[in-house]
Amino acid sequence: MKLVLLTALGVGASTVFGALIGFIFKKASRKFSDIVLSFAAGVMLAAAVLGLILPSVEYGGKFGIVITVLGIFIGAVCLNLVDKLVPHLHRLMGTDGEAHLNKNLNRVLLFVLAIAIHNLPEGIAAGVGFGSGNTSQALMIAGGIALQNIPEGMVIIAPMLAAGVSPRKTFVCAMLTGVVEVVGTLLGYFAVSVSTAILPFALAFAGGTMLYVISDEMIPETHAHGHQRGATYALLIGFCVMLVSDILLG
Repeated sequence: MKLVLLTALGVGASTVFGALIGFIFKKASRKFSDIVLSFAAGVMLAAAVLGLILPSVEYGGKFGIVITVLGIFIGAVCLNLVDKLVPHLHRLMGTDGEAHLNKNLNRVLLFVLAIAIHNLPEGIAAGVGFGSGNTSQALMIAGGIALQNIPEGMVIIAPMLAAGVSPRKTFVCAMLTGVVEVVGTLLGYFAVSVSTAILPFALAFAGGTMLYVISDEMIPETHAHGHQRGATYALLIGFCVMLVSDILLG
């Protein structure tokens, strides 16, 4: 339990860390942001497949593949429904980034709320990973999500500051999006701990939500500014780094 709590705090803190970087490098190039986010997408892709989806098939027994496929699609559909209610990164940012967000403060706050809401299933994915009993895989999943949170924390800062939000309130908003992830991690862990019977479905569900985030949000965002080739290689590097780590950690 102690390790789960520390991991939850670490996953949440990664958003805060990203926000601090955002304060320091307010004028970071779009290419740099796209490369970092693409690397994180590759890490999350490997974590979803190796740490959630394949274990789901394994723990599902005779009907493992059926449970896994259903879990993946139900996870994706649930996040898609959330997306319709609260659009996320690329929908709110549009093609002109900050300028689009700076039209009014309400839109900026909606942007932050969207990130917070989408952080909940990511946190749940990190918590569910510990339910499998494989600590190394659980840490791999949490590490992938944490890496993704850093650029996400970075992109919160500049639009809020440009919209007239004070640096203190901007930092608090970024911190709150990280707190949501901590809550999600603990929820995922306790849900699986209460009933191990739901573990295969929970793993697949969490994997489905991660795949949805990668395909529907991260990849379109990183390929929208003319850096497709660099973003693609960054994603492959991130995936391979996690693949090698998984093999070495056993």
